[in-house]
Amino acid sequence: MFDFENFLKQIVEMDVSDIHLRVDEVPVVRKNGEMIKTNFPVLSKVILDNIVDEIFPLHLKNKIDSIYNYDFLYELQGTARFRVNYAKNLQNPMLVMRIIPYKTPSFEEKGIPRVLQRVCEQQNGIIFVTGPTGCGKSTTLTAMLEYVNENFSKHIITIEDPVEFFHKNKKSVFSQRQIGTDTEDYPTSIKYALRQDPDIILIGEIRDRETAREALSAAETGHLVFSTLHTSDAVQTVNRLVNFFEPYERDQIRTQLAQVLRATIAQKLVVTADGSSRVPAFEILVSTPTIKDYIIKDELESVYSLIKEGKYSDMITLNMYLANLVKDKLITPEAAMEASENKNELMQIFKGTYHTSNDKQKFGR
Repeated sequence: MFDFENFLKQIVEMDVSDIHLRVDEVPVVRKNGEMIKTNFPVLSKVILDNIVDEIFPLHLKNKIDSIYNYDFLYELQGTARFRVNYAKNLQNPMLVMRIIPYKTPSFEEKGIPRVLQRVCEQQNGIIFVTGPTGCGKSTTLTAMLEYVNENFSKHIITIEDPVEFFHKNKKSVFSQRQIGTDTEDYPTSIKYALRQDPDIILIGEIRDRETAREALSAAETGHLVFSTLHTSDAVQTVNRLVNFFEPYERDQIRTQLAQVLRATIAQKLVVTADGSSRVPAFEILVSTPTIKDYIIKDELESVYSLIKEGKYSDMITLNMYLANLVKDKLITPEAAMEASENKNELMQIFKGTYHTSNDKQKFGR
């Protein structure tokens, strides 16, 4: 016998981010980015089959033998929600569960810079939050939408696969739609969302050309669009989106994107100096007339140079942000170097041979 509910309750209390369940292995969790084997018993195939049967969506249980991958949401009432990925591992079931707390995060609680509040106050256009899997993109987007919810009267439509955080209406009104249960797919959902009187549309992820095209169209028609992409820095987000399209379309897409882009926010999670948790580190690009011109001309290196120069108070590079976290003793220099995409430049910042006019106070916690 394996008490799955009691197991989840204990795991949630451990403050981990993910749970890995495989046949003939003990449960493994991810805490502060590290994979840790637990002291729970080895899971047999019978135990894991029973867990899958308990949590799998009812309408798909009779098709489970023919399903190889599936994402869904599971809730243990009073404990937490879980974003679950069901897959096969050597013909056996495998589950990876991301823990989603009930409480929607705030800027202050998650160490998100106050600059992003101003980003949220845009009236139209498109805003990207980027980074690798598990870097906290969903948390940052949720905090941004919650800031809007607390301060502005908007209709916010979220399109997700699956829905993660549930928002309670405050000043704003939410319509939350899940792919596969509330709506067909991302492109179709965006098209119909435009007929549902939205002010803001959250697209969980842009995965393909069709979704990218509909997202840009929504931003062009006067709506504010939030979405995510898997890119490592704010500037390369532009290339990632443009490269969804055929070469003959790309000049037109660059022009279109330049007109609607409001900001790209790349982030990573870095272990704190005391090793107890992780804090986000950001790279922030805010669109300006000069940056629009560089995007149209496909001169992205010039865009990065503008951020590095620190001429605009709402922009900062990842290295600058990491250096500020080290200065505040929130992370160690070693952790900053590990997170950096340009270690030589960060070393120059530590040595004091690299100078910027960027105001650190603009990016305080």
